Amino acid sequence: MRALVTGGAGFIGSALVRYLVLERGWEVLNVDKLTYAANPSSLATVTEKRNYRFMQADICDASAMDQAFSTFQPDAVFHLAAESHVDRSIASAADFVTTNVVGTYVLLEAARKYWDGQRPDAMARFRFLHVSTDEVYGSLDDGKFFTEETPYEPRSPYSATKASADHLASAWRETYGMPILISNCSNNYGPYHFPEKLIPLILLNALEFKSLPVYGDGRNVRDWLYVDDHVRALAQIVEFGHVGETYNIGGRAPMQNIDVVTRICDVLDTLRPGPMPRRGLITFVPDRPGHDRRYAIDPGKIERELDWRAEKTFDEGIQATVEWYLENEWWWRPLREHVYPGARLGLLPIKNDRLALPESVQ
Repeated sequence: MRALVTGGAGFIGSALVRYLVLERGWEVLNVDKLTYAANPSSLATVTEKRNYRFMQADICDASAMDQAFSTFQPDAVFHLAAESHVDRSIASAADFVTTNVVGTYVLLEAARKYWDGQRPDAMARFRFLHVSTDEVYGSLDDGKFFTEETPYEPRSPYSATKASADHLASAWRETYGMPILISNCSNNYGPYHFPEKLIPLILLNALEFKSLPVYGDGRNVRDWLYVDDHVRALAQIVEFGHVGETYNIGGRAPMQNIDVVTRICDVLDTLRPGPMPRRGLITFVPDRPGHDRRYAIDPGKIERELDWRAEKTFDEGIQATVEWYLENEWWWRPLREHVYPGARLGLLPIKNDRLALPESVQ
């Protein structure tokens, strides 16, 4: 298989690239703009492999996307490139509209032109997987779970742009007959996770005995999925999924945020004891605007139809994650010191946050 991966220097994207290159032996072209959350260091184990290529490009650049398809001739596309942090979308939504909506449109059009020009056997083999989030569904009541039939109700700029991208992918499938699939995943965690998200932020703050900020009352629920389990699911969908279908990917591990934080504290106290129990560092801070109360995915469809299961429990995954960060300070220390030191995001909108479309799509 020849796979074009967008956003392959990000957290989930780099895990997917490592999996496809090292464990599956696929030929991979990684297309990434290298924004703040991308890190080439996450790809150190594949950089010199003969079946790996990298192209620094913006998915909003139509000519660059056309070139990527024409030169690499992929059998499959994994579209992961996106602005993804809810707090940043609250403060400044323009980048999210540009990358997540306009960029998805540009990529779909490049893929359509490429696919239309292939021989019948290559057209039949081609797959385009649009990778999305469970946040497009909005907030859940207690005891309920998202399924592939759950109506969309996005409630943040981030989730609204991802919902828009999902609808674009569906429209290109229905209108042009493209072999497109969609996946919606729960919250990922694991190694190489940029430290603005809950688990790596809390982990590194706790390691350094800094305050551990928890939004609101800490009872918001998220469903946690170990990143290596997620990327196995993505490959399963591309190889065996039914064109036109959506697959929800979850780890069957819904947990309150406060319980996630205390679990990280307890694991660190065991592995790296300090002068005080780290639970004492927890500080409740004002909630973020529009904070969805509960997410939980029912992954029954992908489990039944594609024989995929999440292999790591949350306790196993968080133990492995903490151990990885303790052993790999070379990766996260430069990010803490030079890219994102951990300041609170998402409270106040930035004035004059105006959308400026790239020249290539105007």
